[in-house]
Amino acid sequence: MDSQAPRLTSETCDFLVFGSGLAGLAFALKASKHGRVVILSKAKAPATNTSMAQGGIAAVMGDDDSFDSHIRDTLIAGAGLCREEAVRTVVEAAPGVIRELINWGVHFDVKGPSGKVDLTREGGHSHRRILHVQDHTGQDIHESLLALVRKTPNIEIKEDHFAVDLILQNSNDGVKRAVGAHVFDRATWTSLDIFSRVTMLATGGAGKTYLYTSNWSGATGDGIAMAWRAGARVSNLEFMQFHPTCLYHPDARNFLITEAMRGEGGELVDGNGEAFAKRYHPLGALAPRDIVARSIDAEMKKTGAPCMYLDMSARPPEFIREHFPMIYKQCLKYGIDITKQPIPIVPAAHYLCGGVITDLNGQTDLHSLFAAGETACTGLHGANRLASNSLLECLVFADRAAEKILGDLSHYPVPQMAESDWSMVGAKYRDTAQDEEQVAITHMWEEIRRLMWNYVGIVRSNRRLDAARARMSLIMEEIERDHSLKLHPDAIELRNIATLADLTIRCAQLRKESRGIHWNTDYPDMLPGQPQDSILSPT
Repeated sequence: MDSQAPRLTSETCDFLVFGSGLAGLAFALKASKHGRVVILSKAKAPATNTSMAQGGIAAVMGDDDSFDSHIRDTLIAGAGLCREEAVRTVVEAAPGVIRELINWGVHFDVKGPSGKVDLTREGGHSHRRILHVQDHTGQDIHESLLALVRKTPNIEIKEDHFAVDLILQNSNDGVKRAVGAHVFDRATWTSLDIFSRVTMLATGGAGKTYLYTSNWSGATGDGIAMAWRAGARVSNLEFMQFHPTCLYHPDARNFLITEAMRGEGGELVDGNGEAFAKRYHPLGALAPRDIVARSIDAEMKKTGAPCMYLDMSARPPEFIREHFPMIYKQCLKYGIDITKQPIPIVPAAHYLCGGVITDLNGQTDLHSLFAAGETACTGLHGANRLASNSLLECLVFADRAAEKILGDLSHYPVPQMAESDWSMVGAKYRDTAQDEEQVAITHMWEEIRRLMWNYVGIVRSNRRLDAARARMSLIMEEIERDHSLKLHPDAIELRNIATLADLTIRCAQLRKESRGIHWNTDYPDMLPGQPQDSILSPT
């Protein structure tokens, strides 16, 4: 592509949504009844972490279950850091949003001719309360909602459109408002400003900040980074949950082995077939994820083995093929018959429990800016997310944000379209794939991810965190110095993962204890008393 200055155009909408995952789609469906919605998807709309969610969605649906039990399980997993009001709000709203999903066309697995929903159990849950669609629940839910969105006249999905930074304006009373975004069309290499009454951040998490992750390739923390640059506070970014079981194979990337397999009798074993998980916790393979991930990491370090294994031999082959068809087929593609062989597994960065600080309606520090799903820090997860609470959180906070906004839409006036002072607009675009600048981007991208894995991974120390902070400071300076690459997609994502890495390290350094997912060998114990969130403010 020839060097050129990108063309700038402007448009308006009522609701601007960043991200085409579950939180973004659910919010868009509700908001569309009251105005025009634009959804920005930086790739194709089906490419989301939602589509990769295998296990299911947690809700109290069984006769022997209760809200108090689900709340208690969530609080225990969160290691004392959950906001109890948020936990109760989400748990009690769960049956209602499940019914709405069913009305939207989602068909959860049922048990027998009675048609009663089939509930499974996952680590940390005291009851069977996980609704599922075999082992591809997220994909089925996402396909159902995306089909509805595509048929809704008041919603436009702009695929291959990358939100780069928020547009801010001061209202008459001096309050800073988010009024849209500077957007890069990565398909046509043009730029535009989109102005909106309300902006919803639903960009998901930041697993790609780490070398090994179960996340999709676009999980680069974009919404969190944009909110931070705009002036919103972030919290608890040190709590990156490492999923204990991702497929270990040289040809496999980002393939998750659902926790439901352990809920249905799967056992964690070493290379000799010896079970080890109960040496670390009485619940063994069904302990909370942080404990299971650390037990696998410890066994790998102790034995020098590159992986551990998940053994499903306690279940008959027919059960495995029926309940986990996608995992069975995927593993078979790599020469692993899971009905006969244990699955090689390693932990991988999976879910970010922290994010942009919001209230119980998804409102961030900035007027007209909301966040839902993995982008947000609502207080639900605390220091460790309970399995299958993530899809639930997306639905509940999308619903609450929509109810809050639509309850008084006059509180969110139409913004004034203004001439853009976006510094990237005048930047000279170069096809960096054809010059040495792409080498620098690739090098920094890989360096950050390896640095985070080795120094800010499952087990941390003060020395490692100090070294990581020093190196990230230099990388951040280098990125901010280089303005010529800002409109290349790889450079935009690099800027965001660098921001997330730096903020994660800073949050980790604030926590002088080990709690939940965050494990620091220099502070091996939890501090007594009421734990505090790790809060960072741009000001």
